[in-house]
Amino acid sequence: MGILDLFLQSTSSISLLGGLVVLLLFYLVFSSSFSSKEDRKEPPGPKPLPLFGNLLQLDLKRPHLTLLKLSKKYGSVFTVYLGPKKVVVLAGYKTVKEALVNHAEEFGERDPMPIMHEYNRGHGILWSNGDSWKEMKHFALTNLRDFGMGRKASEDKIIEECDHLIGVLKKFKGEAFDTTQPIKYAVCNIICSMVYGSRFEYDDPEFTSLVDCISARVHLLGSTSIQVYNMFPRFCKWIANRKSFLRLGAASIRQNLQLFSRLKETLNPQMCRGFVDAFLVRKQKLEKSGITNSHFHDENLMITVQNLFSAGTDASAITLRWGLLLMAKYPKIQDQVQEEVSREIGSRQVQVEDRKNLHFTNAVIHETQRLATIVVSIPHKTTQDVTFQGYVIKKGTAVTPLLTSVLYDESEWERPHSFYPAHFLDKDGKFVKREAFMPFSAGHRACPGESLARMELFIFFTTLLQHFRFTPPPGVSEDELDLTPHVGFTLDPLPHKLCAAPVHEEEEGLRI
Repeated sequence: MGILDLFLQSTSSISLLGGLVVLLLFYLVFSSSFSSKEDRKEPPGPKPLPLFGNLLQLDLKRPHLTLLKLSKKYGSVFTVYLGPKKVVVLAGYKTVKEALVNHAEEFGERDPMPIMHEYNRGHGILWSNGDSWKEMKHFALTNLRDFGMGRKASEDKIIEECDHLIGVLKKFKGEAFDTTQPIKYAVCNIICSMVYGSRFEYDDPEFTSLVDCISARVHLLGSTSIQVYNMFPRFCKWIANRKSFLRLGAASIRQNLQLFSRLKETLNPQMCRGFVDAFLVRKQKLEKSGITNSHFHDENLMITVQNLFSAGTDASAITLRWGLLLMAKYPKIQDQVQEEVSREIGSRQVQVEDRKNLHFTNAVIHETQRLATIVVSIPHKTTQDVTFQGYVIKKGTAVTPLLTSVLYDESEWERPHSFYPAHFLDKDGKFVKREAFMPFSAGHRACPGESLARMELFIFFTTLLQHFRFTPPPGVSEDELDLTPHVGFTLDPLPHKLCAAPVHEEEEGLRI
């Protein structure tokens, strides 16, 4: 009854009479909506309680599992109430694809969580809509490509960062270590080089503080108390995690303002170093032209940069950590990866073009993304009334495409709940694409950094397996490595340590 307790605490300052009136009003509104003939055409779902909706039927620590169970009972399109908020859930590959791809316009808006709207105010890329979103997304994609995203320039940046990461892992001398920070710092530096025009050292306190702040905010975003705040924002402003989230956000803004200030002092419009420079130059040009109401303003710059960092760091870093954990868990699969890498590449530097020859390695990376399902779902919203699979979904309705249900769809995957790289191999052992592979979502709101993420995952993972053998810590067997995810806004591995023993030490010594 934790949800009920939280709610009762949040309403302690409201009079008993006022509370009863509120409950009565909600009951009347809910009762009338459920009994109307029009709503009978809407997607089915479990009967909600007044005010609380279906909260008492959901496990807020693992909501995606509850939603998967409900989809078995109510079908691939169903309705749940998160408190008073109505949400239509889409489950399964065919349904999610039909909505996000075939009906991209109708399901194309983002439904910002109250905590994100409170912080972002409709700015940036991830949680915005309308003209601001379109312009910021287009500008970000265009300029990040100019600074190397998905191209040779970003490949060179990733390769350079691999050398730094290898040096860090070697310092552990084969002893057990937590993979979280070195992996996260390496991935984040790729975004830094594109956004600011330079990378940071892993022990730079400004850099570590920036990265750790982003990670802490993502962690808080998935907490149960923040979920409760998002459902009852008027009643739950007192929640400690909300205050912590906003405080960390303010700290991140201060750090970025300092970085922006230094970049402004040395800005050369003829030679932009990164995304921030390009944004500042565009902003100056518009101001000189007398245009003062454009979307190129300080708030959009700040939130867009934070969006790029959070989206460009966490998902790829978490996926890589899952990949290394799975290699330690399944040493025979690690043997196959390393044998293929040794046969096809040897000791030379891994390059993106090697992907076409590393069929098994590529399959392992894709299967890691599928099984880990880092991002369960990011909420959408309908832009108009839409008839979908025989149901009426009204304009402005929150919609949750459940990516877990796509990547675990039993009608699409032979062994959906197992680590099975053969999902991506044909009978001849060649890599094959799968239509139901949708870790970056799809449609208008698909991850804009997909090309960069795919490049990062391939080069980082393959290079690390080329140089190290990953094993459990001393005294821990492969069977004891726990693959249960920590559920938050993303699905992270539980805290763990691995050992990274250098392979071909003699060759490594000669190379250095």
